[in-house]
Amino acid sequence: MSDRAARAADRARYDRATAHLDAPLAVVDLDAFDANAADLVRRAHGKPIRVASKSVRCRALLERVLARDGFAGIMSFTLAESLWLARAGFEDVLLAYPSVDRSAYTELTGDQKLADAVTVMVDDVAQLDLVDASRDGGGQQVRVCLELDTSLRLLGGRVRIGARRSPLREPAQLAALAREVTRRPGFRLVGLMAYEGHVAGVGDDVAGQPLRSRAVRVVQSVSRKELAARRAEVVRAVRAVAPDLEFVNGGGTGSVQHTAAEDAVTEIAAGSGLYVPRLFDNYTSFRGRPAALFAQPVVRRPGVGVVTVLGGGYPASGAAGRDRLPQPYLPHGLAYDPQEGAGEVQTPLLGSAADDLLIGDKVWFRHAKAGELCERFAQLHLIEGDRVTATVPTYRGEGRTFL
Repeated sequence: MSDRAARAADRARYDRATAHLDAPLAVVDLDAFDANAADLVRRAHGKPIRVASKSVRCRALLERVLARDGFAGIMSFTLAESLWLARAGFEDVLLAYPSVDRSAYTELTGDQKLADAVTVMVDDVAQLDLVDASRDGGGQQVRVCLELDTSLRLLGGRVRIGARRSPLREPAQLAALAREVTRRPGFRLVGLMAYEGHVAGVGDDVAGQPLRSRAVRVVQSVSRKELAARRAEVVRAVRAVAPDLEFVNGGGTGSVQHTAAEDAVTEIAAGSGLYVPRLFDNYTSFRGRPAALFAQPVVRRPGVGVVTVLGGGYPASGAAGRDRLPQPYLPHGLAYDPQEGAGEVQTPLLGSAADDLLIGDKVWFRHAKAGELCERFAQLHLIEGDRVTATVPTYRGEGRTFL
């Protein structure tokens, strides 16, 4: 079946499944979600996958994927979220970013269950000081993970490729902070994390851009080799200080199989690969199935070759650009009006497919990123085949907006 025919079949299924529901609405195709989960496990080659909650933002779907073999633990994005998940029964939550939430640290250090379940991220002594200043009598031991900077440095450091995250880059720097953690009462060093976002989150097969795609593949190949060697050295240095280190986390959806091949890495992080948003279409190493979509209703037909849908202006985070906009996906052949783009209240869409749409019909979109879709919708309708088999709340639907 051609891509266009497959998309037409999916549109028909989604329209049948949601015929009783008014748009705007969001859905997750469980058949695609489960297939994507299986593919992540295959690419991880036996190493457990820690699910990035930022890319899912729905407790029911976190529970679903964690019930599968090959997945273990959550990677969270705020300390408040981490505590909420731990109170809900998730027993292994790694906070992927440093926090300065003093009230949350007071809660963490005063509750044994939370302290046992949550691991916090540290890359600076000042963060340890803040935890101690927040204890308010709470004596629970805090589980700590250190983060390694993964960026590629070229030309003597004058060129940097990769996110500006941790200041810790060399083995000696991480070993020094590891010693500081282990010497302080009330802390236990349990993990090391390194997220190679410039490999895992950047597509290397961008349609219509062969030269750029080739350049990305070359840079990513160089970066993977450099990081694998440096990460192994860092792990040796940190284990010399903390031999009981429980885990070394690395990777992301776009680099699962490469990171899993490193002996120093014990687990892989991934989340976007479950929903497969549009930014993950451009990889040579894997092809996922779009699983999360949202529908907006046609509310106007201004003329030949144009319809207007309600809302739809849901840009993704990151450097502003057209690639951050949702993709008009079903029916095939719709595009934004370059003079208007995606609007907060209404969005005109151009193309011959518009002439087959009636007032009230649904236009299906894919978000540029994964979990950010859930900040716009309180519910996800879960589709199996051509039926909605469950409706579950997103974080927003549970009254939780952590950022």
